[in-house]
Order: sequence, then C-alpha cells, then structure tokens
Amino acid sequence: MRDGLDLLSIQYPETRAVNAAKARLAAFLLRNGEEADARALYAEVVDSSLGKQSAITGMTNQLAPYFALLAEDPTATGQFFKASQILVRPGVAETQAVLARELSGGTDEAARMFRQSINLTRNIEKLRIRFSALGRVEQTAQIRAQRDSLAAEIEALERSQQLTQVRLAEFPQYRAVSDRFLSLDNLRATMQPSEAYMRMSIIGGDIFMFYTDQSVAKIYRVPLDEAALDAKVDTIRASISVLENGQYVTYPFDIEAARSLYSDLFGPVSDQLAGKSHLIFEPDGAMLRLPINLLVADQASVSTYLARSEAIDGDPFDFSGVQWLGKTLDISTAVSARAFADARKAPQSDASRQYLGMGRNEPVLASTKAAAVRGAQQNSDGQCQWPLGQWNNPISDRELQEARSLIGAENSELLTGAAFTDSAILSNDKISEYRILHFATHGLVTAPSPSCPAKPALLTSFGGQGSDGLLAFDEIFDLKLDADVIILSACDTAGKASITATREAGVSSGGGTALDGLVRSFIGAGGRSVLASHWPAPDDFQATERLINGLFSDGRGRSITEALRLSQLDLMSDPVTSHPFYWAGFALIGDGARLFLPGAKNAAASLDTAPAGTEAALK
Repeated sequence: MRDGLDLLSIQYPETRAVNAAKARLAAFLLRNGEEADARALYAEVVDSSLGKQSAITGMTNQLAPYFALLAEDPTATGQFFKASQILVRPGVAETQAVLARELSGGTDEAARMFRQSINLTRNIEKLRIRFSALGRVEQTAQIRAQRDSLAAEIEALERSQQLTQVRLAEFPQYRAVSDRFLSLDNLRATMQPSEAYMRMSIIGGDIFMFYTDQSVAKIYRVPLDEAALDAKVDTIRASISVLENGQYVTYPFDIEAARSLYSDLFGPVSDQLAGKSHLIFEPDGAMLRLPINLLVADQASVSTYLARSEAIDGDPFDFSGVQWLGKTLDISTAVSARAFADARKAPQSDASRQYLGMGRNEPVLASTKAAAVRGAQQNSDGQCQWPLGQWNNPISDRELQEARSLIGAENSELLTGAAFTDSAILSNDKISEYRILHFATHGLVTAPSPSCPAKPALLTSFGGQGSDGLLAFDEIFDLKLDADVIILSACDTAGKASITATREAGVSSGGGTALDGLVRSFIGAGGRSVLASHWPAPDDFQATERLINGLFSDGRGRSITEALRLSQLDLMSDPVTSHPFYWAGFALIGDGARLFLPGAKNAAASLDTAPAGTEAALK
C-alpha cells in the first residue's frame, strides 16, 4: 500500500487518487493499532483537501474512522472543526460549479481575477507534475538545476496565487463559490460571548455534533444514525403540514417527537445553550428540512400540554406555553462556518432606500407558452416544462403592502402584477439602492420531472421576448445587490424538496432542500442574509400577515433574528396560532445578529420577553 501511494504521489501529486490511497492506508493502520501514523495520514488528506472540492468529493465514507477517532478525543476539537470543512455534499459542489462557471464567464474585475486564479492553479499543478517526474530520474547536476528552477517558478506562482485570492476575497461572488478554510480560533474571533455555533456532520451514516462558543468546544456522537434521523424528521414534518388531495392539511403537532429529537441533538449542551441568546446552527442531512426553533427544550411543558389536551374539553391544537427552543433563543442558520464569518464581517448596506417588495405575479392565459427549465434540452418532449397552473395561483401582496406602510411609502417601492417580471428585475439598475428585498412568490425548488435538470428559481410574471417567468438562481447570482436581508415569503424554498430533489437541485444549508442554490446566489449577488420559509406560509388566522407585520413593526433597532423571534412569540402565545405550522416556518440564513431596521426599539415588545420585574422597574 505504501509503494502504491508513492507511485500515485509521483505521477498524480495532490489529487483525489492520492488522498483516497492515503485514507485507505490510514484506515488499515488504524485497524492494526497504529493510531499515531493513521492520524498523521488522515491529517495530510485534510490539509491537501481544504479548498479543493475535487480532491475530496466522494471520499466522505473513507474518512469516517478519522472523525470517529477525533470525536472520542476532547483535545481534538480544533482538528475536528478543520476536518469538517472538507465535507462537501454533492449538491453543494454542483451549485458552486454552476455559479463558478457563471462567474468565470463574466466581464468584470471579479471574473477576470477568477479566471487568473484558475489559470495559476492549473500552471502550478503542471509544474508540480514535472518537478515530481524529474525526481524519478538520475540526479545529475543538470537535473538538479532544472528541479531548482522549477521549484523557484512554483514558489513565484504560489505567491501570485495567494495575492490573487486575497484580492478575490473582496468580491461576494467569489466568496459564494470558494471553499476557503476557517480555523476554530478565527471563527471564535467573530463571535460574541452570548453566542454559540453548532455544526452537524453526517459521515458514513453516523451523526456528530460540534459545539463552540468563545471559550468552550465540544464534540459528541448523536444516538441516532442517518436513517433514524430521517424517520424522526419525517414524523415531525408530517404533523406540521402535508399535502392531501391537493390541499395542505395540518394535524396536531408531534410534540413528543420534537422533544425526543431535541434531547438527541442538543441535550448534551443544553446547559451551555441556557446561557446564550443567539445560536448559529449549520445543519446536515434531514435537519436541512426542519427548522430547529420548533424543537422542545424541556419535558415539563410537554407533560403540561399532554395533560391539558387529554382533558374532556382539551384542544390538541393549543400549544401555548410550550418551551420551544426558539422561544428564548435567537437562531441563525449557516451554510458553512466560512459563509457565516463572511456575513458577519460584511459591512452594513449603504443602500439609500429601505425596502423593495416584489410579488403577486400576473396569472397567464391557457394559450401562453409554458416556461422551460434552464438547462433542459432544446428538443425536449415537454416534460421539462412547468405547467401553466404554477403561474395561476399568485401569492397575495397584502404583506408587501403592509410592510411598505410600516416602513413608509417615501422610502420603499413595490413591484407587483404585470410589472413583476424576471426581465424587469434583471434589467433594474437601481436594485442595489434597497436594504431589504422582499419576494412574496412561489419558489420552484425541484425539477418538473425526475429526468429533468433542476434549477432553483422564483416564479415571476411573464415579460417580453426572452422572458420565461422564472428568476433562476444563476440569474440571481449576476444581480448587483447591496441588501442586508432578502425575504423569501410564501415560497416553500427551504423545505419542499426531498433528499433526491436536493441532489438534483444542487443544495447545501443551508440540503433536503434547494435552499442553498438560492442562498448562495443572493449572497454572491451582494446580499448579507436570507429569510426563507420551510413550508407554504399559512393564510389561516392571518398568521403569515401577522408574522411579517410583526417583523417590521418590532424590527426597529433590533437584530433580524430578535425581530423574527418577537413576532413569532405573538403567534406562539395565541392558542389559535400556537401550532408550529403558523409561526415556525421561517429560517434566517446568514448572520441574524445584523440590524434589521434602524430606529428606536419598541418598548412594549421588549417587555414581552424581559425578565420578571422589568416592567415595574421601568415604571
């Protein structure tokens, strides 16, 4: 095995083939008790794979023994966090590849430097192969001189590459497609004392949780395998909203399953979380389909609910009083640690206007041609076209109107009906003038049929020639935005897709969803964070309208996640809307600690969650 590794290293230096051989050898050594040598080889695989998707793709299972080993070592938290950053789901790689091609084909400075970086990488690899080949022949003075010359040339190109990547890091489009390494110390440096960061990693069917705050880090294995996690999430999702006979139906929420899943995932760090106000969570697997704010943080409130609902006059849909995880904790979702750190470091928007609301697409006539999915074959049989019915059920623009009235008409604008077209958005050179972009429209996150390519897209009205009524994620990537938050309301963009659809659509978080394609596109276009829904936003009891209105009315002077949580609390405490279907669907992807709206805080909203005695003290 060592001889084979040596041959591969000479012929194909720093490639996936070499990493795979190292991982096989490391696993063999580990099985035979040579742990130190095995860890050294695994560490080499990790170091050579950081920032190189092609060097690790398809090798996750081969690294499972290394992660299991690190999880048992309390001193290996930094190594575990480092190694976890090379775990790239296939859907993410596909999304980034599409966006990288989009960036490479551009004409601006970011595109030019990106092409330069690609060429430098290729030239460096070519020279390394020549350098290795010269090492296999007799080392005459002439050969040694050639190797010295190549080494100097490689070093010069690597310096140029480092400078190029430093400059590229200034462009959000590059940050959206790159896999730059972030150390645990650097992540902690971006965090506040009241914050915690948690990452879930599924490797070889096993599930690991990583926790860190500014001073403490911890790794533990979850007492579930991947299949069991899928089953639990499916059970919970089925009690939130399911599609039956063309209509979404809600059943009594499975509070016991939500409590059990909290204990599995967060039980070992519940004491640490009790002292935090903001949790940044990076999900994996089935948890990409479920917001964690609806998990139940204590058993007492479960027992109280069960006793109350089993009474003669009990209401099984009344969940008021339940201690949800999101009741006292602001929650952000991260697609990666590096993406979160980038979002935190990004400056506040310089946009001159506060709000642009877009939605309520224009229905289409039966004679209108259906939109083809981008990337489909030109001579397709029609299976890769969305049916016109998708456009004939527009989302109401009530929440857009209300948000505009709360912010002020002089500082906001609406784009609805026939004006809300993909071509109008793509040609709008003033879209960078808005801090908040709000889309109230359907999200198409799967392919029309399994044989078709999928591209996450937002549904719009049809425009003129060339319009297909879809704002696709690669088109979003080319927008020039300066927005602190993008709201995707009533879109079902964060939770509709199955695991299979996730792989089709190119998804990260942000999997089990096509969310990552949309998120990376908006971040690459210049957005800082995205607020998206995990299921179709409910109209019953004006729940979504109340949630969005509360977000804007309570959002002045507050962070995005605090404003969202306060708005959700109003629905949680109302027995009629206390079911998670009405309040838990929205997730903030990015840095939720960013300011939502400038201005003074709403004192009444502050009292809703203030410690006991605060109201008397203020009086």
